[in-house]
Amino acid sequence: MEAKQIGSKIAKARKETNMSQAQLAQQLFISPQAVGKWERGESVPDIITINRLAAILSVDLNYFSADFESVKEDTAPVIPANGTVHTEPAVQVEASATGAEERQLVTDFSGTDLSGTDFAGVIAPKRKFNACSLRGCDFTGADLTGSSFSTSDASGANFSEANLTDGRLSIVNLTDARFSKSILVRTTFSKSELTRAIFTDIRLTDVKLDIADLKTTLFQRCIFSGVDFRRSDLRGQCFDGQTFIGVKFDRAVLNDAMFKGATLKNVSFRPAFALTNKYYRAIATINFEGATMDKLTYAALKGMGARLEQVTLI
Repeated sequence: MEAKQIGSKIAKARKETNMSQAQLAQQLFISPQAVGKWERGESVPDIITINRLAAILSVDLNYFSADFESVKEDTAPVIPANGTVHTEPAVQVEASATGAEERQLVTDFSGTDLSGTDFAGVIAPKRKFNACSLRGCDFTGADLTGSSFSTSDASGANFSEANLTDGRLSIVNLTDARFSKSILVRTTFSKSELTRAIFTDIRLTDVKLDIADLKTTLFQRCIFSGVDFRRSDLRGQCFDGQTFIGVKFDRAVLNDAMFKGATLKNVSFRPAFALTNKYYRAIATINFEGATMDKLTYAALKGMGARLEQVTLI
């Protein structure tokens, strides 16, 4: 969901509880200005704060997902401040239920507590796991093509060898999640928490890692093709020996990142605004020792003050 949509939902729920921005900020131990930025769509709260907002504003976590319409009070999940999800079934299916209702129950897992569930090898395209607790779930080898994971907690989940083509993971806690040999094609990781997440032996094709904290994310033996790291935090990230083709690092923070022995073709490093001394200094901290790159990428980096003494041109 876009930041403006989440912001409007926060504002609507806050006003319905007759709470001011200052009062909400006080309960979250943040500034009123931060709440104002959320409601104007200028920034987005992280998954932990989303959990706390749900509890404070007396809404279920699914309220913040893109396809939420309405949830009756007696069937809504209760999200306490500690983030644990307790739910009652959102769809009650009787023996005479229609096929459409049965399909809805199977395809939409939104708002449920599925912690530790075994999904290994399942064929589950276009499923909805929005506002879910998916901590420690095993999705190994699962077909999750086109599935959505929005405002969910999937910390410690295993997505190894899973097919996440056209999948959308927006505002998801993926701390310690594993993506070994996963199929990532046009997959979106937007505003998600990827602390200590592991990506191994993957070709990431047209993947978006937008506004993500990737400082401690581990990438090993990966090929990045058409990947967009726009506005992500990559400080200290190690990309040694990996391949980048048509990749965008536009507006990303790259202080002390390492590309030793990496291959870079048609890679963009555009700053957020005009080039400043601060940006020049940041580019100068990137280690390209032993890297191979095409002439255009080389020229762009050289113009920004990158250290390219030990780079080989293609």
